[in-house]
Amino acid sequence: MEILVWIGAGLSLMGLAGVIWSMVKVARAKRRNLPDAELREVMRAMLPWNIGALFVSVLGLMTVTLGLALG
Repeated sequence: MEILVWIGAGLSLMGLAGVIWSMVKVARAKRRNLPDAELREVMRAMLPWNIGALFVSVLGLMTVTLGLALG
């Protein structure tokens, strides 16, 4: 079941990269001193990406746990 651990680690890293990417996008928007409405639009657009990245990361961690439990 070692393959499950590696697949899960890969998924977790992809999810972490997605979370960091969404944080960077929002931080750049804040740094540009956008008006409130435009900043909200950027944050609204990034929310599904952030939640999706968190979901992928959680799936990866569950896969790692399953691989360790079965191995």
